[in-house]
Amino acid sequence: MSRLTELFGIDVPIVLGPFGGLSSVPLAAAVSDGGGLGSFGLYGYTADRIHDTIRQLREATDRPLAVNLWWPRGDEVEPADVDLTPVLDAMAPLFAAAGVALPEVPATFLPSLTDQVDAVFAARPDVLSVVFGVPDAATVARAREHGIRLVGTATSVAEAVALDTAGVDAVVATGMEAGGHRVSFLRDPATSLVGTFALVPQVVDAVSVPVIAAGGIADRRGVAAAFALGAAGVQVGTAFLGTRQSAASAAHRVALAAASDTDTVLTRAMSGRLARGIPNQAVREIEAAGAIAPFPAQNWLTGVFRAAAAVAGEGELLSLWAGQAAGLARFDDAGAVLAELRAGLPADRD
Repeated sequence: MSRLTELFGIDVPIVLGPFGGLSSVPLAAAVSDGGGLGSFGLYGYTADRIHDTIRQLREATDRPLAVNLWWPRGDEVEPADVDLTPVLDAMAPLFAAAGVALPEVPATFLPSLTDQVDAVFAARPDVLSVVFGVPDAATVARAREHGIRLVGTATSVAEAVALDTAGVDAVVATGMEAGGHRVSFLRDPATSLVGTFALVPQVVDAVSVPVIAAGGIADRRGVAAAFALGAAGVQVGTAFLGTRQSAASAAHRVALAAASDTDTVLTRAMSGRLARGIPNQAVREIEAAGAIAPFPAQNWLTGVFRAAAAVAGEGELLSLWAGQAAGLARFDDAGAVLAELRAGLPADRD
């Protein structure tokens, strides 16, 4: 048994990447039922929705599960802080293409983190992972009191050390190859683009807790490499995102299946924060117009036309998050992905 399997009570040290907005109960349950750690991203969820989601997860599987929250980085804006009129005007063609009217600015962009954390602890998942920051001492203490394992996410050695010092139980070392948001919090993400191969061994040397490697891992070879670098486990996103159990749209899955190593970019266009995905009409037009509001205003704005585009199956208006290893994602079933990853685990994981 490895440090990670013992820590989480799982059979194999394979963790599903938590997708903010693209998580699904069937996918999380499939990974947990297969012996790994299923994860579910709770970005933007209200307390009631968190309660309901964790209830659904518990009904879907009796194996350990993780949920994920976005920690505040300190640069978030409220509706009163920013004039969105210029950005709305520049994005008008995208709203029109999606068949929706320009939206009215809401009273708030995101639910209260305090309410979210309270809801998570009340629902008691097995693991809580966080991105974009370091959990405060009160959260660490509550997690221990409730018997919930706490995982932090780092894009640099300094971030990993900060998380270890704070008392998390494990650290995800996520390289620049990973799809989705670059979750840096000590420096600008653009200056924290360390590759997985360089990041993981340095984090392993710097922290006392188990390290989970993430970024560019999509098959047995990536798993074997992560363990050779000293990782105690792996976190995999894109390979699972392309499966039929994920909440990704059909258009998103088609884009993933067609992607090669050079077909992703880092962009702030869709959310206001740097993220890796497949460029499309929305990314190109937003970047060309310079129509990028601060986070989370930008994410809320694009979310309006993205929701309509998802229903219509219009991939050119979606956030097509994907990692650089998308070309290695070959399976459309979560069980097949898990079996492929398991084949790369070392025989002795102690």
